[in-house]
Amino acid sequence: MTENGSGNRLEGLSEKIFLDRYAMKDADTQNTKVGDTVLVLTKDDPKFPAKEVGEVISRDGNQVQVKVRSGDVVTSSVEKLTLTVEKTPAQMWERLAGAMASVEPTEEKRQEWKEKFEYILDDWKLVPGGRIAAGADASDELTLFNCYVIPSPHDSRGGIMSTLSEMTEIMARGGGVGINLSSLRPRRAVVKGVNGSSSGAVSWGGLFSYTTGLIEQGGSRRGALMLMMNDWHPDVVDFITVKQTMGQITNANLSVCVSNGFMKAVKEDLDWELVYPDTTDAEYDDLWDGDLDKWKKLGKKVNVHRTVRARDVWHTIIESAWKSAEPGVVFMEYYNQMSNSWYFNPIICTNPCGEQGLPAWGVCNLSAINLSKFYDADKQDVAWDELGKVVRYSTRFLDNVIDKTPYHFEENRVNQQSERRVGLGTMGLAELMIKLEIRYGSPESLVFLDQLYGFMAKEAYLASADIAAEKGSFKQFDAEPFLQSGFMKNMTAVYPEVGAAVQKKGMRNVTVITQAPTGSTGTMVGTSTGIEPYFAFEYYRQSRLGFDKQYVPIAQQWKDAHPNEELPDYFVTAMDLSAEDHIRAQAVIQKWVDSSISKTANCPADFTVEETKRLYELAFDLGCKGVTIYRDGSRDVQVLSTDKKEEKPAAAAETIKAEAKPEETAVVSKAASVTVAAASESKSFSVLDKEYKRRPQILRGATYKFNTPFGMAYITINDMNGTPSEIFLNVGKAGSDVFAMSEALGRVISLFLRYGDHGNKVQLLTKHLKGIGGSGAIGFGANRVESIADAVAKALEMHGDFSDEAETYVTATQEVVMETTAQYAVTRNSATSLDLCPSCGSASLINTEGCKSCSNCGYSRCS
Repeated sequence: MTENGSGNRLEGLSEKIFLDRYAMKDADTQNTKVGDTVLVLTKDDPKFPAKEVGEVISRDGNQVQVKVRSGDVVTSSVEKLTLTVEKTPAQMWERLAGAMASVEPTEEKRQEWKEKFEYILDDWKLVPGGRIAAGADASDELTLFNCYVIPSPHDSRGGIMSTLSEMTEIMARGGGVGINLSSLRPRRAVVKGVNGSSSGAVSWGGLFSYTTGLIEQGGSRRGALMLMMNDWHPDVVDFITVKQTMGQITNANLSVCVSNGFMKAVKEDLDWELVYPDTTDAEYDDLWDGDLDKWKKLGKKVNVHRTVRARDVWHTIIESAWKSAEPGVVFMEYYNQMSNSWYFNPIICTNPCGEQGLPAWGVCNLSAINLSKFYDADKQDVAWDELGKVVRYSTRFLDNVIDKTPYHFEENRVNQQSERRVGLGTMGLAELMIKLEIRYGSPESLVFLDQLYGFMAKEAYLASADIAAEKGSFKQFDAEPFLQSGFMKNMTAVYPEVGAAVQKKGMRNVTVITQAPTGSTGTMVGTSTGIEPYFAFEYYRQSRLGFDKQYVPIAQQWKDAHPNEELPDYFVTAMDLSAEDHIRAQAVIQKWVDSSISKTANCPADFTVEETKRLYELAFDLGCKGVTIYRDGSRDVQVLSTDKKEEKPAAAAETIKAEAKPEETAVVSKAASVTVAAASESKSFSVLDKEYKRRPQILRGATYKFNTPFGMAYITINDMNGTPSEIFLNVGKAGSDVFAMSEALGRVISLFLRYGDHGNKVQLLTKHLKGIGGSGAIGFGANRVESIADAVAKALEMHGDFSDEAETYVTATQEVVMETTAQYAVTRNSATSLDLCPSCGSASLINTEGCKSCSNCGYSRCS
């Protein structure tokens, strides 16, 4: 266990995250000695490695024995260890405080602020963003900024390659990147230089996505990418639907930049023009940068590519978001109206998680105040004075990051030092509200959130004004237009003292507040992440002792004090709230956030497309700068309802039959652990030895519902001539790894079932699928489900009984519900579709706070 210097301890996943991600490392593992706390590689897999925390108990040359926290002893070479210089959070805090204080102008100031920074870091009152924690004074190569937006690509091969290079350099150093693709000419547009036509903006987005995937696989820190497109671009509909085609864009978040004019057209059912600049203009190459308004102001020609109904485009956005949680929407015109940089530096895109809108070459650093530390138990209220002091000190901490970080592109340095964006956010909000017995999402909570976040914004702005009086305002500061931004009008209407301070002292930072996901850091600290409610209070943890029901700490404390009682209603989870509750809470907090918010509105599985539409429009009406939903268990169900998709397996099989070579007929599936023995048991089995059984227009069957380690699986088995002939698998949301692999398994099984008369195919298939295990299991005894493959085997067994007993089928698909008694990682009430974590390989990747994070190892795509 790792002590933090204030009596608290890090243990389990918290300790592992700290040592793996944020503690300073010793690059030379040959320095390892007996007694050292290390991370030892227990699964040496290039894609899904696993590490455990332990203590070195012996060393013989390059071989060491490490006793891990579970008590097991692991033998390893020193090269496979992660050796940290810092063993405790207190050591990290000392490093960070010294690093940020080092930019102060005098030794006296450096000592003063080192002590103040240590004070706010102690006991996790301020939790630095991951890039600051990992990089400060650790390496000159590591950026301390989480958030980057690079200019929209120049519309040329050289310009696209330049953007690709810039993106790669930033990601390799730990930054997440946002790119607006609207500067690229649309699909089929003429390209005179090569006497051809363009492949379109979306295809180039695929290149950026693919490269991000390579960085994700090759480095210790995963690449994170946001791709955006403006609502006027001719390729916008292709962009909205691109993720419905597997494999085109898989390593990027997507959002559409929506204007006020487009929303007006939607509400009034008007036509909407999809346009693009005239590429034959002599100054196109020199002047076009993706800013359509600037192009028009220059008097340049804009071509209308086609006119569409605005509501049709809007419906496409809504339907796609309903299906797979993407694309998100950023109300970009409104964002710029609210932005403090509206008069000199327009926002063009956001970072990958959406909380930080930035101009071209814009950057921002992040840290979060841990609100759970500011509960005054005696007064049963927020410790307002203490919170105000920490907010003020934290503002200076983040401002100093700007002068401490290395800059790898001069453009980043020039832009940031002229506007000095910082992003002070929060975590632990849900925990604080539980301590105050305020139910998240209730009318009372909205009043409280307005008070809390208004107070923090006021203190942060007064602190920035004080720093400006001491060190100077950001270079582009001009009091009159600055105070005319939408955000500052709201601020000064409630807190006139802020306006007076800005007028008198200036402003050190163009923006101060950002609400980021804090997935990894929040998990490390052991509190609720970002501004979200808890995802779940109780969950099942698999260990050597089996499945144990556990609770998050604050829920466990309440249960210990109130045995045999249900948690009170102010213990609320993300899935307990209505989607509207999520949006209203986001809107109240957005009022006091000068940048933006990473927030997901969680919706139940039966949430409709129409309800999604109303939710997105509510977000716009309430003043949110963006909106993202996640519908529980969202998946593409068309395979079960359209004739065209029902016929796909047959079409695929015909192609395989026509193209297969004799030496390719003995197929071995590694994923299902089916060996060549399966073929030998079927005697003379060959997929070409019998005629393929064509699929009739109508088949009847049953759908079986199983809870699996990857979420709820819907397994449809259709019969032909009284025996199973095809299987459809629906697990996970469209676009996920789990969805793709499940669909592939169903197709392969369907091909197997329809070829030849080689004995009892169903029995053979069941035998080889049954009992296949994965990273976790669900249930007990006969109800235990080891994997998706195991669920298919159980469904086949049940189907045999069902078919024997059923005289007729009432409908084409009849549901037979089979649910198990426990669920891995999340509660039954908040069951969701899980995806594979690229870090640990377990089925623990969940959509939360606008990001994907792992409940097993703490991995987050956005941190």
